[in-house]
Amino acid sequence: MGRIRSYSEVTGPDRSDLLGQVTAQRARVAARLAAVRHVVAVASGKGGVGKSLVSAGLAAALARGGRRVGLLDADLHGPTAARMLAARAGSLVVREGEVEPAPAAFGVRVMSSELLLEENAPLAWREPGHERFIWRGALAAGMLREFLADVAWGALDLLLVDLPPGSERLDTLVELVPSLRGALVVTIPSDASYRAVRRAVEAARAGSIPVLGVVENMAGYR
Repeated sequence: MGRIRSYSEVTGPDRSDLLGQVTAQRARVAARLAAVRHVVAVASGKGGVGKSLVSAGLAAALARGGRRVGLLDADLHGPTAARMLAARAGSLVVREGEVEPAPAAFGVRVMSSELLLEENAPLAWREPGHERFIWRGALAAGMLREFLADVAWGALDLLLVDLPPGSERLDTLVELVPSLRGALVVTIPSDASYRAVRRAVEAARAGSIPVLGVVENMAGYR
């Protein structure tokens, strides 16, 4: 069985110039986020814990307090943050080489796959017909990279990244944004969620990602 090599280990000619493409796109990410003071991930170990609600509520509260806030909904298959902040489909402005994020409630700037899809249409990939699960992971990581590199976020005090459940995209985000300020983890008071969140917290610590706090949703009612 052959060993899979990284881009840096390829010594022969690379006609696709994949290393050059990835390097250039990461440089664009760094340039695009140069005017963003802090990038913070909102993560959870499992779905259904209200992570997007926390992301949207936090973005709205900070914007109402005078902060310049952006929200990137990186949950590509289950995007909800844009609708929670009343960002309208069709409000994205596309210019040469960049996309203007959609204006939302309280001045929050939002980018989401929901704004690119027709109503109720699922996200579909144009991957090869074999080993689709492998290609989809790479395509999802590439889409996150494009959202960071090609969206004109402008000067922000904070960019919140609402991640899908699990820790895989958190690892991808750290690779793209080495200056990530940290992660806010969302859970609910159940044993299943507790165990999943513990794994997510340990994964963040293993990646030297500061855990800024844990929000426990549905712990009471008023």
